[in-house]
Amino acid sequence: MAPAPPAETDINPYELLGISQEATEAEIRSAYRARSLKVHPDRNRNDPDAARKFHELTNASNLLLDPLRRLALDAQLRLAAAKKARFAAYDTKRKNLVTELEEREREFKKARLEKEKEKFAKESENERVKEAGRRLREKKERELEERDRAKSTRKAEHEDVDVDAPPSLGPHDTTIRVKFPLAKYPTLNTPSALAAHFQRFGATDEDAIVLSVKAKKSGKKHKPSTPDRNFSDGLGDTGMLVNALVTFTQIGAAFGAVSSSPKLREQGMEVTWAGGSEPPILQWLRDRGKLGGRTSSPGPQAATFDAATTTSRHSNLPDGSKFSTFPSTFPSTFHSSPPPSAATATSNPMDYESLTLLRMREAERARLEREILEAEAKEGGS
Repeated sequence: MAPAPPAETDINPYELLGISQEATEAEIRSAYRARSLKVHPDRNRNDPDAARKFHELTNASNLLLDPLRRLALDAQLRLAAAKKARFAAYDTKRKNLVTELEEREREFKKARLEKEKEKFAKESENERVKEAGRRLREKKERELEERDRAKSTRKAEHEDVDVDAPPSLGPHDTTIRVKFPLAKYPTLNTPSALAAHFQRFGATDEDAIVLSVKAKKSGKKHKPSTPDRNFSDGLGDTGMLVNALVTFTQIGAAFGAVSSSPKLREQGMEVTWAGGSEPPILQWLRDRGKLGGRTSSPGPQAATFDAATTTSRHSNLPDGSKFSTFPSTFPSTFHSSPPPSAATATSNPMDYESLTLLRMREAERARLEREILEAEAKEGGS
């Protein structure tokens, strides 16, 4: 197969108009007029290529009528003709080499174009993925911001609602634990005697008093600290120890008894809260200036109380010292009327409420006795 000459991809305007390279401007116009009339789309409605041919003729005429562009075109045509003449002078082997080289150049250009297209497609896909990721991230951030804003709003609303809410009342808020050697107080061996002893602080619920008198178990001897000397002076190794739970009808009376515990300890009696710690309601009232101790700025509810109700009452102990009691306006945790006795409850079978209250008190008393016995067992084991 004979080698092919160099390919000419561009259309030659001279050949398209049918004129030579030495044609004048008038010849160019005349040739264009004659050929354009033949291929005009209006005269060749059935020819689909008529518009393309007419457009090529117009471009060729405009190029040749422009002196500068015609000068460049003539130079290109002379170089192409010289190249073609050189190729014709080559022998068969050299013609094959030139043809192969030109084929390689065309393949290289084609591969480069394909690579550029592939690179552009990858870059476009990366940009699309980045844009999708950015929109997704912004959406997540907006959702998190809205969630945090809603959470903050709910928290603020919750704080506004609960900022002045008092804590819940506990079952032992009005009960104190009393511990003393029987040798110090030989007459305080019955619930009625204990009720009369603590009557100075406020009304007590005698039926709810739990009393336990037991001998102190012998154990490892240790030197008591200074605050406990008075408490342990009257208790020998074989002395009787009294443990009792005293329930007041008002938390203010219980608070007064515990507030006087330092003075009572000096007299050989230990008084603490039955629950092991101060009831939370006392701190809530103390923060609002309704109780002795630290006073904070009054809240919305505190402003409605009369100043006279915030003053604490004072009572005198037998030795002349004073103790503070709870404000008299604090509501009682029990009914002001004395609890019904067993005889009254049984004599009136129709008084179901009194009978139920009596049974509840007996159950509570039994539970408190079990707690005291368990506490004493733990103290003895230690």
